[in-house]
Amino acid sequence: MARKTSKTLTEGELRLMEVLWELKTASVRDVVNALSIKEAVAYNTVQTMLGILENKGYLEHHKEGRAFVYAPLVDRKTARSSALRHFIGSFFDGSPQALVQNLIQDENVDSIEIDRLRKLLQEGVADD
Repeated sequence: MARKTSKTLTEGELRLMEVLWELKTASVRDVVNALSIKEAVAYNTVQTMLGILENKGYLEHHKEGRAFVYAPLVDRKTARSSALRHFIGSFFDGSPQALVQNLIQDENVDSIEIDRLRKLLQEGVADD
């Protein structure tokens, strides 16, 4: 049975998107070269993953000579928001409160960080 396609980014897809967000547009070769700084990657694998990202709606491409040049359709902030909504829905029954509660309890958040979070929450409420 085929695996269900995820609407959010996998770790590998995120690495490719990070390159594209940085470069704005890039050919498959450009992405391979950028990723190869940290670890060897196969051209065909990157090409396949860029196609998957395009099918998911994260990228578009145009042709320059023989090369496909990709550009992000989704910015980093939108991708983060989508992933966070998915994460909260999947692991915390759709409750941001449960996420924060778990974070504070399990990550040993100190009182200084709790004060920062409280301030952010107050600012967020004031912006509405």
